[in-house]
Amino acid sequence: MNTAIKWVATAFLALAGAVALPARGMAQAVVAGKVKDIGFEQKLGDRLPLDLTFSDDSGRLIKLGDLLGKRPIVLAPVYYRCPLLCNQLLTGLTRSLKPMKATTGVDYDLVAFSFDPEDEPSVAHAKKAGYLERYGRPGAEKGWHFLMGDQAAIEALSKAIGFRYTYNPQTKLYAHASGVVVVTPDGRIARYFYGVDFPTRELEGEIARAASNQIGSPIGKLLLLCYDYDAATGKYTLSILRLIRVLGSATALALFGFMFVMFRRDYQGKVGRSSGLDTTPNGPGPNNS
Repeated sequence: MNTAIKWVATAFLALAGAVALPARGMAQAVVAGKVKDIGFEQKLGDRLPLDLTFSDDSGRLIKLGDLLGKRPIVLAPVYYRCPLLCNQLLTGLTRSLKPMKATTGVDYDLVAFSFDPEDEPSVAHAKKAGYLERYGRPGAEKGWHFLMGDQAAIEALSKAIGFRYTYNPQTKLYAHASGVVVVTPDGRIARYFYGVDFPTRELEGEIARAASNQIGSPIGKLLLLCYDYDAATGKYTLSILRLIRVLGSATALALFGFMFVMFRRDYQGKVGRSSGLDTTPNGPGPNNS
């Protein structure tokens, strides 16, 4: 049995290495490929370009500075046709805002801006309506702004908050990071939150501090990235890495199954010997001596 266990351990290490090496190579390809164009640099204290012009979900032109002055904003860079992370970000943000004592349109505003110049007001309006319904506070719509802009305005605002993204023309999808920015009423960046889930108490506290024009502290740069696999270029992405993880899990399950069979066979052999039976193939049967 010891020999069988050693064989299983050796096989497991060999297969684990076979899985780990391609995964590491793929991860390196990701870092060397698309991820170098994606990021969310913290620019605490920097002032936003308030003269930038966008349109809202009704098609009305609005300057960024018109949304500031009275109260802080939570700024979310997304694009409304995103099939992946942007939906999770807006869902998580809405879930975090809902239990707050502070209310949008009264204590702060929520501003989502699309970094896709092809996004249209009808799509933005539908997104806004859906998340307002989840938020569930009457009158909150006056504090929710879903913006679109031309390429120049998008790039200027993205650069100002340190948000870098890239476009894949084959899949027509964007590769980007996930997070939100809290901005003071006078238009300065007060705090970053990365990911798709934001602690309610911490977020509410930072909004309250930003209302007094206080600048928060930098946070760790653990990012969620949204990008795809481009078969045309062969770049490795999250999708293929997920596949590698699935294959690794399947390998582990197969090895555990093999170990179960080996242990069971060993157990049955011990039972047979203890009862006086020879369980080896073509054995003589009961031992009557």
